[in-house]
Amino acid sequence: MNSKSNGPELRAAARSFSPYVPGLSIDEIKERYSLNQVIKLASNENPLGVSPKVLEVLKTSGCLSFRYPQSGVPRLTRAIATHHHLPASMVAVGNGSDEIIDLLVRVLADPGRHNIVAFKPCFSIYRLQAKLAGVEFRQAPLKPDFSFPWEELLSLVDANTRIVFVTSPDNPSGYCPPAEELERAARALPSSCLLVIDEAYMDFCDDEAAHSLLPRLREFPNLAILRTFSKSFGLAGLRVGYGLLPEYLADVLTRVHLPFSVNILAEQAALTALEDMDFYEKTLATVREGRKMLSSKMRELGFEVLPSQANFIMVRPPNGLAANDLFEKLLQKGFIVRPLKSYGLDAYLRVSIGTPEENLLYAQACEEIIG
Repeated sequence: MNSKSNGPELRAAARSFSPYVPGLSIDEIKERYSLNQVIKLASNENPLGVSPKVLEVLKTSGCLSFRYPQSGVPRLTRAIATHHHLPASMVAVGNGSDEIIDLLVRVLADPGRHNIVAFKPCFSIYRLQAKLAGVEFRQAPLKPDFSFPWEELLSLVDANTRIVFVTSPDNPSGYCPPAEELERAARALPSSCLLVIDEAYMDFCDDEAAHSLLPRLREFPNLAILRTFSKSFGLAGLRVGYGLLPEYLADVLTRVHLPFSVNILAEQAALTALEDMDFYEKTLATVREGRKMLSSKMRELGFEVLPSQANFIMVRPPNGLAANDLFEKLLQKGFIVRPLKSYGLDAYLRVSIGTPEENLLYAQACEEIIG
């Protein structure tokens, strides 16, 4: 796009901005390779789809589409607070957790003065929103085994650091640090710096209590935790996420976000999803069992498989096969996985956990390609 026009000049950050690049779509690959069936294991979506109860409420709530939602979605805010045993005053709901990330950057960091710190690689939205806001973004490279080098991260923090972003379980590796490490990091940061732990995938962890500070959130005045309805609740397309935050910060985010950013159907769906614990538990069981099966099968085929606590695994193909070559061959067979070039990890692919049948078909396709 040409940034020059006869109108107002664009900010430098906008002129050089590269957008977030989503995964390929099913329809796109069907058309490209003339396929009848395509299995998408690229975007970490819920393998079971949407709760039947949510589908029903979406059908019956469609007639409300002409109405504005209640400002601040107080019913959903209270339901989320109850779900996590926290006061509603510590919850801020957004149009996906992406909106919460964007708002945190804009309300805490002054352009040209403050900085934000994260690991490298990390979820690209941290970097992109910092860049758009004109805030310096610093990164500490992960260790070779993709665990977290806390000393290197903390060495980048100074008096002008306003946010440290940490994803746990991490994306794309699936690594999940113990809660003790997160606690030490929170206590090591200056009080003027907020530790934001993005727990988009924490539901899938085998032992959440050993890896999350959420049950102890109120012990840390400089801690915020992000969660989403996109993964375990199967609402990625409806865009609902939230932050669990110190009360003053939740209040600010609720006041400054765009009105009605969470639409009325998304609110109804999220409320119903929180009530359908059977679907939620079935999702977690499907992912955990599938992750174990697929990790084992990939290792049998000679893949390097990173230990994961998320709803995906990161793999490196065997026998010198380039990740991009495998990616293309899988596309031709009707399987979409995620190449990791944008993360600087050209040798790896990320594979979302699907249904038992999808996992088996994917493993068979890999065996055919390698064999």
